[in-house]
Parts: sequence; C-alpha cells; structure tokens
Amino acid sequence: MDNDGRGTIPSFFGHLFLLLLATTTAADDSATMSKLLQGLSPAPQGWSSSTSYCKWSGVSCDSSSHVTTINLASMSLSGTLPSDLSSLSYLKSLSLSTNSLSGPIPSFANLASIEEISLDHNNFTDLPSGTFRGLTSLQALSINYNPNLKPWTITEVDLVGSPSLVSLYASNSNIIGSLPDFFSSFPSLQHVRLSYNNINGSLPPSLGGSSVQTLWLNNQGQGLSGTLDVLSKMTQLNQAWLHKNQFTGPIPDLSKCKSLFDLELRDNLLTGIVPMSLMSLPNIQNVSLDKNKLQGPLPENPKNIKLTYGDVNSFCRSSPGPCDPQVMTMLEVAGALGYPIMLADSWSGNDACKGWSFVTCLDKNVTSVVLSKQHLAGSISPAFGNLTSLRTLLLNDNNLTGSIPDILASLPNLETLDVSNNNLSGLVPTFSEKVKLIKSGNPLLGKKISGRDGGVAGSFNASSLSGGAIAVIVIAILISVSVLLFIIFWCFCSKERKWESKRITSSMYRIKSSNHPTKEPLNHNDIGKSNIRNFDNGNVMFSIQFLRQVTDNFCPRNIIGKGGFGTVYKGVNEDGQEIAVKRMESTAMSGKGVDEFQAEIAVLTQVRHRHLVTLLGFCVNGNERLLVYEYMPGGTLSHHLFDQQQRRNSPISWRQRLTIAVDVARGVEYLHSLAKQSFIHRDLKPSNILLGDDMRAKVADFGLVRNAPDGKYSVETRLAGTFGYLAPEYAATGKVTTKIDVFSFGVILMEMITGRKALDDTVSDEMSHLVTWFRRILIAKEELSKVIDRSLDLDEETLESIAKVAKLAGHCTARDPQQRPDMGHVVNALSPLVEQWSPETRELEDDVWISDLSLNLPLNQVVARWQNEGTATMFGNYTSTTTSYVPSQDDSSVPSRA
Repeated sequence: MDNDGRGTIPSFFGHLFLLLLATTTAADDSATMSKLLQGLSPAPQGWSSSTSYCKWSGVSCDSSSHVTTINLASMSLSGTLPSDLSSLSYLKSLSLSTNSLSGPIPSFANLASIEEISLDHNNFTDLPSGTFRGLTSLQALSINYNPNLKPWTITEVDLVGSPSLVSLYASNSNIIGSLPDFFSSFPSLQHVRLSYNNINGSLPPSLGGSSVQTLWLNNQGQGLSGTLDVLSKMTQLNQAWLHKNQFTGPIPDLSKCKSLFDLELRDNLLTGIVPMSLMSLPNIQNVSLDKNKLQGPLPENPKNIKLTYGDVNSFCRSSPGPCDPQVMTMLEVAGALGYPIMLADSWSGNDACKGWSFVTCLDKNVTSVVLSKQHLAGSISPAFGNLTSLRTLLLNDNNLTGSIPDILASLPNLETLDVSNNNLSGLVPTFSEKVKLIKSGNPLLGKKISGRDGGVAGSFNASSLSGGAIAVIVIAILISVSVLLFIIFWCFCSKERKWESKRITSSMYRIKSSNHPTKEPLNHNDIGKSNIRNFDNGNVMFSIQFLRQVTDNFCPRNIIGKGGFGTVYKGVNEDGQEIAVKRMESTAMSGKGVDEFQAEIAVLTQVRHRHLVTLLGFCVNGNERLLVYEYMPGGTLSHHLFDQQQRRNSPISWRQRLTIAVDVARGVEYLHSLAKQSFIHRDLKPSNILLGDDMRAKVADFGLVRNAPDGKYSVETRLAGTFGYLAPEYAATGKVTTKIDVFSFGVILMEMITGRKALDDTVSDEMSHLVTWFRRILIAKEELSKVIDRSLDLDEETLESIAKVAKLAGHCTARDPQQRPDMGHVVNALSPLVEQWSPETRELEDDVWISDLSLNLPLNQVVARWQNEGTATMFGNYTSTTTSYVPSQDDSSVPSRA
C-alpha cells in the first residue's frame, strides 16, 4: 500500500469519530430537552415530544441540531429544571425569567459556550456551590428576585472563571456575607445589581479602578458599612444606589466620576461636608442625601438637578450659604478626625456655642475643647489656630497620629494643651511659658521625621550650594516653567477657537444643505442687519435683539420650562403671535450643550409631522445659542399628570389621555419608520410631550436623537436619557434600537394609567420603580382598578379600555426588546380605542398635514400656512406671504402610513 493509501485510513476514522461525537451530542441534547419538557407545566406552546426540539418555539439549534438558545421568558411556567442542563454543551443563551419555576437552580459548571443566563423573577429554592464555575464565555447573569433561595454567598457559586462577565444581577436573592474583593478578575464588568440582600462588610478596594458603571447595593438587611472612599476611584461610574445601609464617614470627592448621573445615598450614617464638586459634575441629574448626619453648608444646586436632603441631616442652615466661621473651623477639626458620628450627633446648627458637646464658650467665642478619651483617630487639625479665644485643648488618651501643628503655639490665649497617650510624632513646636503642655505617652514625639525638617534622601545636598547659586537656579526654573505654561496655554486657546469655529460653521453647513447644498458659511456680521434671515430651505436665523424684545429681555416671569441644557421662555411678537424660545445655558455650550443644539436643528429641519413640535428657527450670537419653536399653550403632559393641583389644571380624562397616547405614538412612528431617515428619540417622557389648547400632543426635545442607519440593528452610543424611562438593554450595553423608544412609551402609558411617576421616592421601595411594580401586578393578574389614577372617572367601558392599554404597556416594557411591538403596531392597537374623529378642516387631517408639509417646502412658508393659510405672517421686520401648495402626484418626499 502506498503512502496515499496509508493516509486515508486515519482520515476516515477521524471523520467517523467526529460524526459519532456529533451524533452523541445531539442525542444528549434530545434527552435533556425531553427532561426539560417533562419538568415544565404547562408545556410551552408548540412543545411536543412528537416534534423535533429544534422546531419548538423559543428554541434555536445549529446545523448539527445542537441547542444554542432557549427563550421561555414570561410564559407563566411552573415546575423544575433538569439537573443536567449543563449537558447542552453548545448552549449560548438561556432565558427563563418572569415565570414561577421552583426547585434548585441546576449546575451550569464548565458550559464553555454559555454567554447569557437569565433566571430572574422565579421561585427557585437552592443555588448549589460551584453552579457557575468555569463559564469562560459568560457575559450576563441575572437571578434577580428569587427570594426563596437558601442563603448563599457570592464566593460559593465561583464566578471568577468568567473574565468576560459584563452584567451581574442578583437583587432580592438572599445573598449573605461580604462582597468579595474580586472585581479585578472581571475587567469587562460594567453592571452590578445586588440590592435587597443581606450583604455586609465594606466596599472592596478592587472596585476602585474597575469598569463598573452601574452599582446597586441598596437595601441590605444588616447593611454595608465602612466609608465610600473607593467611589472616588470608580471613574466609569454612571449610577450608584447605596441607600439604606450603614455607610459612615464623609462623601468622597467624586470629581473624577465624569459620567455619574444618579447618586442615591439616603438612609445611611454619612457625616461631614458635602463636597462642592458633587453638584458640578457634568452629567449629574439626581442626588439623594436624606436621613444621614451630614454637616456644614447646604449644598448649592446651580444646575437645578433633583436634590433631596430631608430634615434629618445636620446642615448649619436651612438654605444654601456659608456657615458661621467658628462652625466651619470646628467642622475642619472634625474632618481631621474623620468626621466621627459622635460629633455629628451634636455638632449641628450654625452656632458652635449652642449645645455642642465637648465645647465651652465665653461671650459666644469657643474657649475650651475637651475631647479626652473619645477613641478618636486621625490627626490634630491646624484649624484650631483659628480659635483665637481658645484657652484649653484636651486631646489626650485617643489614637491620634501625625504632629502637633505649629500654629497652636501662636494661639494668644492658650493655657493648657494635653496631647498625652496618643501616637503623635515629629518635632514639638515652641510654646510660651504660660502654656501647660502635657505630651507624655507619645514615644515618637520630639523625634525628627525624615522629610519634615529638610532631610532629603540621596546624594544631592542643597547645603553645598551658596545662597546666590540657589537663587539663580530657582529663578531659572520659575522662568522656564512660566514660558512653558504660556506656550501650552496659547496653543490650547488657539486650538479651542479653531475647534469652536469649525463646530459652528459645520453646523451651519448642515442646516443649509437640505435642498440647496452650499459651502458658503454664514456671515455673522450680517446677522444684526435685520431681525430675521431666511435661507433657501426655509430655515430662519433670528437676531438676538429680536429674541430679547419678544421675551422682554428673557424676563424670569416668561419662563415656561427648564431642561438639562437650557431654559424655555415664552415670547410674544408685536402682532400677538406666540413663540417658545429655548436659551441654551452658557455653561453647557462647551460640549454636550453644543451637540444638543446642533442635533435639534439637524433633526427638526429634516422631519415634519403634525405630532412633532415645529422648529421655527435658531440664533447664534457670540456664546448665545437659542432655538425658536411654535408655542404650545397646553404645557407638558407632566404638568397635567403630576402637577395639576399646583398649576390648578383640571384632571385630564381617560379619553384625552388615550388621544394624547395615539398622538405621541404617531409622532414616534413617523420618526422610526416613515421619515426619509429613521431616528431614535432616546428621551421620551411626559415633560417632553407638549399639548395644545385642544389637548392634542406633540413630541419635543430632540437634543438626544440618534440616527438608526439602514441595515443596522443597533447603534453604539453613550448612555443618555432619563432614568426610569431607560430600556434595560440600553442601560446595560449602551446600544440603541427603536425599541428603546417603545420601552419609554410603555412607561408613559403606565404613568397615564396610574397617575404615578416612573420613579417615586415618596412610596415604599417595592413600589418606587413604576415598571417593576406595574409589571408585577400584570403578571400576578391583580385587580387593576386598585392602581388606576383616582382622578379618573371609571365605568365599565373605561375599565375595559384601561385593561387593554395596561396589557399593551406590559408588552412595550418587555425585558427582551424583540418581544416589544413596533410603534406602527402600537398605533394600530391604540387607534380603535379612541372615538372616530372627523376633522372640520383639511389642515387637521394627518395625511393632508404630512403631505402639505413636504420637506421641499420652505419652513417659513410652512409656519405661515400653519398660522393662517394664504395670509401674511410677520416675525419682527420680516414678512412672509405664503401661497397654496398642492403636492404633485409624484411628490413622495414624506411617505404616509398605510
């Protein structure tokens, strides 16, 4: 037999072996899937022993009949899982969430292909040790809301073998013990949600420098303890829920946490002064500080974020502003001691001489501070030097370290200083003869400490140089550093000017290029020549003088709304026409504010729809950036749902709410699928839904809109939007699809039904998150009438309608985005619930409106026609006379929905 013949035999047996292996594996999958079917009750729809498991609904297989996906989420299933699920060696995704499954969670150990395990919202009873060991591809693990599990620790399930882990969700799952210091083993971990357990101990150091963005550790039974210092090193942190624990010490400096937007610290034992940098973080939206022992000034809130601080803290005043100088001095003293709770309990208010423990005063000046034998750690604060009336300072028998500050020797009235029996070190300052200094019991005190008194390690000795030489060296260094800093500053400023000019010019190019492309930039010198400039495609630039005139110089009484990047004013022209002017905050225009300004213009000059707010124009003047919209006299949906009493609005009926819901759905449907370019809004919420006099709705605020390019299922983007309305997959991955808007719309439907906000910290924690609470009601099939907004008049027909909308809201907020309907389906589901409506005039009909507002029609003509068809509309010194516009038969610039 030749060489070729000899080579065929092992090749044949190799292929035979692989064939047998594949057949065996498939047979194992068949047996395991059969056991899974037998353990579930009722059998999932389409599952039958007479049908190949690869054809069962929710099951996907590869070409060799290996099971790769099992998705049985929200199927109302009960029963148990087979113990040998790990034999499905090709399984990549298992989703069994939101059912009633019980028994032990089977071992998934060494399933090398598994990427996602979702078992949340079930009734599992046991989680054996090593269940998740060796899952080398695991990216997402969710076992939230399994309260019947036996107590278990995170170390027992052995997750360290999963370096690709991105999301770890195990809230309300009976975890006990401390949080392992294992975060350095998970370089990709971004989302940790372990709320409502019995975790204790302190935050592990490995959290610092990790990639964790979402950290939920709130409502632990015994409570986590220790300080929050590690947060200052979590530079990727977006959201931290740490409320209802036992954390102590001060709030750390979080200035490096540039992405932080939500910080929940209420119901802890935090002390000290709130860092000034906290309220100035670029993305911060919500800070909760209630029920702590915080001291010092009430934090300023320059960005008008949602800030709560309650009445339990010990702030010196009830409003922002500086504390009394003696109070601030004593708080500096407490700061050097780590802000101990024993001082926070009594050192409150704005008078250090009014009931403060350990402090004695004479004529409202502190004369004595006695902190002997209080088990204090830390150091002696130089701030004592500000207490010029101080006579007695007793700090003996504690655990103080460091040195005695030199400034204490200059106190003019000091008579007694007792620092005995501590761990102080360094040289002792020279006190006057009248001061009785007691310093025994500090073995290192009085000894020279390297570095403090000029001792420098190394071969260089500064004393070998003459005084003149040293002066020359110092001057040369200072001159060099100054020149270098000047060059860097000049280059930076030059680059910033060029960059800002390029951004503005680029945005102007985009604005002008809709129908008549041109590369001619705007001539800013011409802006002041008239109040209005109209460009080829109808986009209007208003002068700043005109906008100041119509808003009465941006008078506060004309403010009709505030957002993250600007304030909205009502403006009235001389002819009585009303407009809304959004003035961007100057402090926000260095980054995201510029992006939002350009995004609003870019989107609203490409889309026209009756249920999208109309952009009338814009203004660029120096640092000023303003957007001008049609005025909506009905205000926001938020005002009518949540602020009706304060604003004296009548409750809106269910029929009105349904009509508003349909209007919003149609506007969003147009953005998603009917406009030339598909858009994703990203910030749908009641405050971004505007109402007219007739209570018809329009979607507003397009600063966070993103394109949804053809052929792509998702777009990578930085997390933005409003918490409570964020779809879970967006919060977890930063990837957006049109389905995140569907989720937000579902939340709005729930708010319309219940009259409750998406997040409500005035109710119990179990009810505070509207989506979670509402979906539990739907799943448990509880009586819906108990949660309906009490301002609604209910009858049998209304209840039936609300039940249908509630079911739709549940579908819209499904955890799996593939389970959510498209907005076209939402429109079709809601429309039959609203009474048939016959318009009296053709401009009120959706199809005519959309056709008439062709993208080819100049915007100023659109606005004029909208105001009064066939008449002249005046803006300042600019007059536009419109003519009838009838689209031709082949005009398809804006498609209409079938």
